[in-house]
Amino acid sequence: MAVKIYDTTLRDGTQGEGISFSVDDKLKIAGRLVQMGFHWVEGGWPGSNPKDMEFFQRAREQEWARSHLTAFSSTCRVGQRPETDVIIQALLEAGTYWVTVFGKSWDLHVTEALNTTLDENLRIIRETIAYLVQQGRQVIFDAEHFFDGYKANPDYARAVLAAARDGGASWLVLCDTNGGSLPWEVQEITRQIGQEFALPLGIHCHNDGELAVANSLAAVQGGATMVQGTINGFGERCGNANLCSILPNLTFKMAAETIPREQLAHLTELSRYVSELANLHHPNNLPFVGKSAFAHKGGIHVSAILKNPGTYEHLNPELVGNERRVLVSELSGASNIVYKAEELGLDLDNISAEARAILQEIKELEHQGFQFEGAEGTLELMLRRAFENYQYPFNLVAFRVINEKREGERFHSEAVIKLQVGDEIIHTAAEGNGPVNALDRCLRKALEGVYPAIREMQLSDYKVRVLNEKAGTEANVRVLIETTDGHDSWNTVGVSENIIEASWQALVDSLAYGLLKRKKTSGPQE
Repeated sequence: MAVKIYDTTLRDGTQGEGISFSVDDKLKIAGRLVQMGFHWVEGGWPGSNPKDMEFFQRAREQEWARSHLTAFSSTCRVGQRPETDVIIQALLEAGTYWVTVFGKSWDLHVTEALNTTLDENLRIIRETIAYLVQQGRQVIFDAEHFFDGYKANPDYARAVLAAARDGGASWLVLCDTNGGSLPWEVQEITRQIGQEFALPLGIHCHNDGELAVANSLAAVQGGATMVQGTINGFGERCGNANLCSILPNLTFKMAAETIPREQLAHLTELSRYVSELANLHHPNNLPFVGKSAFAHKGGIHVSAILKNPGTYEHLNPELVGNERRVLVSELSGASNIVYKAEELGLDLDNISAEARAILQEIKELEHQGFQFEGAEGTLELMLRRAFENYQYPFNLVAFRVINEKREGERFHSEAVIKLQVGDEIIHTAAEGNGPVNALDRCLRKALEGVYPAIREMQLSDYKVRVLNEKAGTEANVRVLIETTDGHDSWNTVGVSENIIEASWQALVDSLAYGLLKRKKTSGPQE
């Protein structure tokens, strides 16, 4: 079974709230989709805005050998002819061989939204497609609101498809535009339409009932051989069918031939790339491609996957470019510690008693408010202290923070730090716009001469959470810091009833872990 993949991230996906791509962004994403081997890449609606027209002009310079660039449009407007309609002329100016046209297939929309007759709607569909075919285009017809229309008036929904067929459409795509259909409805209606029409069928689902992926797969079971969707399920309202879930399900579970199988190993990378260009957080719980998709926290689970990963994984994460992760927390068992130690290449001889002791310490710290599943840097430092007698590259002798606020002047903070590095005592001071900023600057000032690599490490995120709100200003706080060196990033954590102490714990671990990653844990760096 072969199933063609049609991506509409650059058009339907951008209708999602908070999503906007520049022309350069769209060209970059399109290039990635072509590399993956997607069969159609819908670039936008050239008649709707200047950005999409510019995209199609510039897209001509890209290589499209493995994919078809597609332009999207409505039919000509009510009462007009396609040859004189500016919308259709703009579609032709996009210069794509494949075009996708949508038309109303629900009689409610014809009479209420278009405010026209049922016969006029059939005319504009048939004549628009016929004109585009005469102009040398291959036409995909998207039957908008098809399933709702079919359930309300099946004869008219069929007549709409017949008009598209008679106009010369190459594909008929059945759309669940409101996203409210159920999988068994989609499968059965698709099967019935497949028996009545000789043209190949596609499916286009929205996710308003959280069934877009299920409905798309059900349509394939019913005979559809094209699936439309978006990367990460981007789209209007609740989104479109998520191709990052559809592709592995089709390929690995339904034995369908989709994009080149080896390209699926880049699916996680693609998913995260598109989120990055959209300037959106990549959800950890995305199936297949999310950071948590193959993460294991419960001790019983980890014990089982150490013996056989298939016990708690429905798919090898490497097939989609993801990775297995074991989290360590108060819910962990000794197996979690063993797994993490093996992952880090630590010596596991006679580890059992040590693992249980570390596990108990972790559980006690998590009870205090530490959270190690989101602070891999702090966790690794703990494990290396236990198994390798790891020593920090520097030790605190003392620090002092002075805060001063005078009427009419800005808040002023100064930190003074005394550190021991080897046999040397380093004593320095620095100012900042707040106590944590002053501490950060002072710590770096003290260490950069000894460890130059610290100059490349920058804080990229700083989060504070109050753990027991009812305690008011005496509450414990958890500080989570993300640090990057421009290539990698890592998280560290600190907890205390004093926000400065909690920040200090996380700051120290962030630099120590960065140095550990470079294997520069002691002595001068060159």
